Amino acid sequence: MDREELALEVAWNKYHQLLERLETLQSVVVAFSGGVDSTFLLRAAVTALGIDNVLAVTADSETYPERERDAAIALAEEMGAKHVALKTSELNIPGYAENPVNRCYFCKNELFSHLIPIADEYALNQVVFGAIADDLGDHRPGLQAAKERGVLAPLQDVMLYKREIRYLSKELGLRTWDKPSLACLSSRIPYGEIITERKLNMVDQAEFFLTQLGLRQVRVRHHDSLARIEVPREHIVEVAQMADMITTKLVEIGYRYVALDLAGYRTGSLNEVLDGRSTANSNGHSLV
Repeated sequence: MDREELALEVAWNKYHQLLERLETLQSVVVAFSGGVDSTFLLRAAVTALGIDNVLAVTADSETYPERERDAAIALAEEMGAKHVALKTSELNIPGYAENPVNRCYFCKNELFSHLIPIADEYALNQVVFGAIADDLGDHRPGLQAAKERGVLAPLQDVMLYKREIRYLSKELGLRTWDKPSLACLSSRIPYGEIITERKLNMVDQAEFFLTQLGLRQVRVRHHDSLARIEVPREHIVEVAQMADMITTKLVEIGYRYVALDLAGYRTGSLNEVLDGRSTANSNGHSLV
């Protein structure tokens, strides 16, 4: 057995461990964003527990693009899962809009405070969310909120990594297998800069425009009047060739300056200020 075959066998073993882990919970509420990880978790929960013992809940807020909410609803329907869209507002959470370095703690704590009563209302045993093994090595204050609330992360429990989840999702026929990584719109605004609905809307409009140009993985980091665009390095030249069109549109949206980050796209680039990471060495993203 070569190295790749061994890696795939390990992934399948982890999947079966996941199903066994979910079976011990008997019934669950899944915090469901419609991203790669939460979609895989929902599919596994439905497989392990049956549709009557699973409820997917999507938070519908100003930090979550409406198109993503609609996509989450469609995905849950495809899997036959019961689904609830929960109206929330992160900007009304005390301390959130000030954008401290533990901003995600406030968000996840608020979300879980809604999901736990929903679990009680539907007589479901446990709330679970889609944290994965990769999250253990990054700045993730939301993990602390989950721990405090007793919310479980089954994917993390069996040490499933993103590359494995993408591979398994493809094998299971989930169309999210190659979906670009997602994060709430607030993650585009540097820590310490006040988060407002206007800023979130600007980021959302700018990123949607860039995706309409054919760019799948893109971030627009909001630095006051400057938009810093991150795309994978192999697409930097492509973006530069469309500089005039992109600049015109982003200025129309409300930015004064538009910059292209030559370090390329990387997850959580605004966390680099927390630990002094070099942007030049933070681009590795291997997938099975």
